[in-house]
Amino acid sequence: MLVLSRREGERIVIGGDVVVTVLGSTGNRVRLGISAPRRTPIHREEVLRRCPRRDAGSISADDSFLAESI
Repeated sequence: MLVLSRREGERIVIGGDVVVTVLGSTGNRVRLGISAPRRTPIHREEVLRRCPRRDAGSISADDSFLAESI
């Protein structure tokens, strides 16, 4: 696992087309902004754990369960 320290407004780039920006932090919470192509699935881990067992890559933002959970 790569561990990085970033300040508010700083970014990391993953794979050339995914950009994660630190939007801010308060106490023990960090707000992240993620820019990625639509074909790149992005999910919170706790939502995936609650979903019926499926391949993570096959879950899309159009799934009503995820839309209600986010």
